[in-house]
Amino acid sequence: MLFVTWNVNSLRARLPRVIELLEARQPDVVALQETKCTPDNFPLTELDAAGYEAVHHSGGQWAGVALLVRRPLAPDLPLLGLPGDEVPTEARWCEATVAGIRFVSTYVPNGRTLDSPEFPRKLGFMEAAAKRAAAIRSDNVAEGLVIAGDINVAPTDADVYDPAMYIGSTHVSEPERAALQAIKQSGSLVDAFRHLHPDEQQFTWWDYRAGNFHKNLGMRIDLALVSSGVADGLMACGIDRDFRKGFKPSDHAPLLVWMGLG
Repeated sequence: MLFVTWNVNSLRARLPRVIELLEARQPDVVALQETKCTPDNFPLTELDAAGYEAVHHSGGQWAGVALLVRRPLAPDLPLLGLPGDEVPTEARWCEATVAGIRFVSTYVPNGRTLDSPEFPRKLGFMEAAAKRAAAIRSDNVAEGLVIAGDINVAPTDADVYDPAMYIGSTHVSEPERAALQAIKQSGSLVDAFRHLHPDEQQFTWWDYRAGNFHKNLGMRIDLALVSSGVADGLMACGIDRDFRKGFKPSDHAPLLVWMGLG
């Protein structure tokens, strides 16, 4: 199975690039974030024509998440929204089961600055995510679990281009990293990329400004957290930088995870 997670930074604006990815890679399951769609303008027809069924949680011009599943696979038991999210209207979490694995697409709040009112909200969302991860594992012991998306946390200093540039900033603070660790522990999850590439530095996000992509001044904040059984079957994991290039790119690149089933 090929699984992809990608913050597309507006699905409507980036739809040709998404279709390009679906045709080129033919992933089995795709987690999208920051779709920025209303429930009525989510491109179900175009995705269906590409061979994909969608589970989407759409809240309008901000946030929005989705799971795309390539036929003949199909999503089962969809759940929209994270229990305990203080602002559920922003649509930052959706789930479905595919081929015995519970997949989650999530877009964790940015947090803005350490003294912003948004920062406690980010930590609260991550605390709710940890509780949900534990609940999923408790209810579905025999199933695998994948929680993926734009987590908005760089797990370690190796996941930013220059740690000194981020001192006193969000995405790298101890409370955020501790909250990420709590999600991993609650769901018995490992970071798929780091599991296969313990010493490699790659990034998934680069600011649009100042040519940061071409200078490779980025961060690894898009993660696929997988349960131990899924981790045992991991075959490869990589970041497709080509989709950060070209016509109307997102500021994020897709993360690709190949996993064996059974």
